[in-house]
Amino acid sequence: MARDILKTLKAEHDEIRDLFEQLNGTTDRAEKTRAQLLAKIDQGLLPHAKWEEAVFYPAFRERAERDGQKTWAEAVEEHRAVEQTVMPDVHQAEVGTPEFAGRAKVFGEFVEHHAKEEESTMFKMARELFSAEERAALDEQYEAWKQSDEGMAAVAEAAALTGADAALGSQRMQ
Repeated sequence: MARDILKTLKAEHDEIRDLFEQLNGTTDRAEKTRAQLLAKIDQGLLPHAKWEEAVFYPAFRERAERDGQKTWAEAVEEHRAVEQTVMPDVHQAEVGTPEFAGRAKVFGEFVEHHAKEEESTMFKMARELFSAEERAALDEQYEAWKQSDEGMAAVAEAAALTGADAALGSQRMQ
């Protein structure tokens, strides 16, 4: 199958959806499981979001007409809301509490809403704005970016700002 950034991003959305489903199925006593699932969500979500913000969204905005510009603005705002409010709230809650469960559920709902809109609106537009060759090149760039110093620095900065650094650090130690 040919590479396609839209298929890669959709597959990552599906992986993150599955992790949220597992997280929402835990009880307050499943502290270790909750912490591990949250770390996996952070590990999947942060590189995805930071690359979209740094590369995909600007390229999309550059080519999009008015409706696409609105879609771009909405996506950027949803990222901002999750990174500045939702994620820090989740990471501030003790994992063995109902507060964590509620905040994690809201986090998942925000991500689900965003992913669904991105897939049905932005990706549909992007298929028209970018050729198959360009989408394949973006996919290769994304894979390389995740391993690059720039990519790792962007993810580390986001982790520090969202509170995910503690969860990711404790996950690496286990």
